[in-house]
Amino acid sequence: MTDIKDVLATNLRNFRLAHGWSQAFLAEKSHVSPNYIGMLENKIKFPSPETIQKLSIALNIDPTELFFKEIDPISTMNSYRRAALEDVCGIIEVEIQKLDEKNMK
Repeated sequence: MTDIKDVLATNLRNFRLAHGWSQAFLAEKSHVSPNYIGMLENKIKFPSPETIQKLSIALNIDPTELFFKEIDPISTMNSYRRAALEDVCGIIEVEIQKLDEKNMK
C-alpha cells in the first residue's frame, strides 16, 4: 500500500525543483516556514488542507497533483506554461487586430 506522506513529500519536492526553487523560496511564496517545508519533504509532518492550498497556489498546480503517485512535474509544469503562453498569445492577437482596425479607419 502506498504511503500518502511518501507521495506528497516526493511530489512537493519534485514540483519545487521543477520551478528551480529552494525550500526557503517556496516557504516564502506559500507563507510557511522553510523548516516546515523541510519537515513535509522529509515526511515528518503532514500539511493541513489550508497549507495544501497555500502550497498548490504557490506552485501554480491543482492541489490534487500533490497526491498523484506517478506524476511528472516537469511535463506538468511545461503544459501549464504552454497553456499560459497560448493565453497570452491569444490576448496579443486580439490587441493587434484592434490596432489594425483602428489604423484602417
